[in-house]
Amino acid sequence: MLQHRDLSALSAGFVTVLVGYTSSAAIIFEAARSAGASQAMIASWLMALGIAMGITCIALSLRYKVPVVTAWSTPGAALLITSLAGVSLPEAVGAFVFSAALIVLVGVTGWFEKAISRIPLPMAAAMLAGILVKFGIGVFAAMSGALPLVLAMFITYLLCKRLLPRYAMIVVLLVGSLLAAAQGQLQLGALSLTLAAPIWTTPQFSPGVLLSVGLPLFIVTMASQNIPGVATLHANGYRPPISPLITGTGLINLLLAPFGCFAVNLAAITAALCMGKDAHEDPARRYLASVAAGVFYLLLGLFGATVGALFAAFPKALVLAIAGLALFGTIAGGLATAMKDDTLREPALITFLITASGVSLAGIGSAFWGLVGGVLALLILNHRR
Repeated sequence: MLQHRDLSALSAGFVTVLVGYTSSAAIIFEAARSAGASQAMIASWLMALGIAMGITCIALSLRYKVPVVTAWSTPGAALLITSLAGVSLPEAVGAFVFSAALIVLVGVTGWFEKAISRIPLPMAAAMLAGILVKFGIGVFAAMSGALPLVLAMFITYLLCKRLLPRYAMIVVLLVGSLLAAAQGQLQLGALSLTLAAPIWTTPQFSPGVLLSVGLPLFIVTMASQNIPGVATLHANGYRPPISPLITGTGLINLLLAPFGCFAVNLAAITAALCMGKDAHEDPARRYLASVAAGVFYLLLGLFGATVGALFAAFPKALVLAIAGLALFGTIAGGLATAMKDDTLREPALITFLITASGVSLAGIGSAFWGLVGGVLALLILNHRR
């Protein structure tokens, strides 16, 4: 049963979806256009992705009573923008199906869980802090272009953390929205709700496209998304069985791929919003935040035709501020855990620095390379131990 103290979880769920859509929805549009999708097909893509994320967030969170947040693969979408030139839409969908099938395979066999379980907790925490630190910095960077709005939100955050810590992010979001509306920056007047319609595309399996698009999409999704996603769970003290989570995301991806669901995976950045104290004071009830996020994802999926306009209505500075402020506690906790063990402190620091650098090699993001660098440092520095 929901209680009044669960209101912060609902707020965290909304902020999770707000940050997820506003930060990368434009990349999804470009990826769909690269595949030759029409406006109706783009709406179908957003519908399929919203339904996939909504179902997995709700089902997996309720099943394991853990805040499991899923997301579309933003690096995967960026990969599609450059790799789908000259590829027909049915061939692209065939690559989506192939990538999803590989994800199901590594989930069912348990290969991924065996590998990820060997990562030391301080390094996982360091990788998480490295992923999130740019959002913390973004709060103060946003002040340069929108000082009254962001400064007011920052002061509200500090006052609420002192006086009303349970409702801090709710009040900050409300104050930010009211100020943005007063300044004429919240453009909601032109919105109209239009239901999206699913459009089926029969997949075609071209060996060349499977190897040039499907396989890289699988690798990028696992390395740049699922590994940080698992690290986020572990760094926040949650240890659900990983193989069923991977299998679940892979299966829903496989079922909805013909409608435009190119890749769904465990989230890291948005997941962290549901795992801190701001989401719920009781760690055992923070899964309600991810369930709430799932409900919002489902609603946005159904109205995929207008979702871009909805989130474009929020000013960028407000989104940057709300995301960064909501992640302050998680960043602090990650750094504290990363630096706690003397023998692992330097490998954890290297993991944090590489991840925070944003370096991308071979199309794979910095979170994976931060982990590689940290493991290398661990092996060299602690060889005799």
